[in-house]
Amino acid sequence: MRITVLMGGTSSERDVSLATGIRVAEALRSRGHEVSAVDPARGPISFDEQHRLASGVVVQAAPPSEEALRRMAREALPRLVSNLPRQSEADVVFLGLHGGSGEDGTIQSLLDLTGVPYTGSGHLASAMAMDKDVTKQLFRFAGVTTADWLMAPATADVVQERLGFPVIVKPSKQGSTVGLSIVRSADELQPAIDEAYRFDDEVMIEAFVAGRELTVGILGGDALPVGEIIPKHEIYDYECKYTAGMAEEHFPADLTEDEVARVQAEARAAFRALKLRGYARVDFRMATDGTFYCLEANTLPGMTQTSLIPQAAAAAGMSFPELCERIVQLALEPRGGD
Repeated sequence: MRITVLMGGTSSERDVSLATGIRVAEALRSRGHEVSAVDPARGPISFDEQHRLASGVVVQAAPPSEEALRRMAREALPRLVSNLPRQSEADVVFLGLHGGSGEDGTIQSLLDLTGVPYTGSGHLASAMAMDKDVTKQLFRFAGVTTADWLMAPATADVVQERLGFPVIVKPSKQGSTVGLSIVRSADELQPAIDEAYRFDDEVMIEAFVAGRELTVGILGGDALPVGEIIPKHEIYDYECKYTAGMAEEHFPADLTEDEVARVQAEARAAFRALKLRGYARVDFRMATDGTFYCLEANTLPGMTQTSLIPQAAAAAGMSFPELCERIVQLALEPRGGD
């Protein structure tokens, strides 16, 4: 099969995406597919460059600078559409993009126009899942438990009254905890909001849920083994997610059968609420009273050497190449409109 893997892009998660995409490309080649690698921001990636990136890890401990990303986005815009494959060039596109136009439905909409099948969710579901405010409203409507929240601007008095401190302040449409802060007191609130505004035009203020960090992968509608993350930092931030040794991941998590069943059911409900398809990763906090609070759903979760979906699949007895193959097959299944 001819498969184009899209990776890189112009979001703050560009480096993560390159690590994901190269690893996916190598896995699919091991399954006998004809694989090409394309960066929608810069065009086809040469085999020499792929070889250089083939470690499959995120080297940088922080995302690229805002200035570098803005410059790249300006340069990429005129050739973005021409860099996408046509039906004559690919049987399916594997989306190894994270964040920005790669995960917010923009690329998905363009691929819908080309008629080339692609992995993951459609344009509407991708857009809804990327917007954390919309996500949480849909969770509430579907009965999925999620922490209380406000959208900035909000005064410290309102935050104290409605949520209490500490709170999490984060861009509404970013991933990999980019621009996220824990705010413990009123005087820390506005600086954290200002920092989040650097990455997005909407900022969420969310009640902090103390407890265990859990994640559930969904593959073809089925829940994979539950994982628990124990980061070296207080939160599971960018460095902990993509730097080997900065977090412990346990698959399966040390939970009772009842707890596993409950959190997997919540994950499937979140998947349905956002009209997701193919695969996704749904993240939770388990409070001390045993309540599972759904944080968000990741429609194009990382596939790097330290990423969680591959670890969940391995716990289910599935190798990484088998996981990539399954994701491709799901992309080729008949789809309803979204």
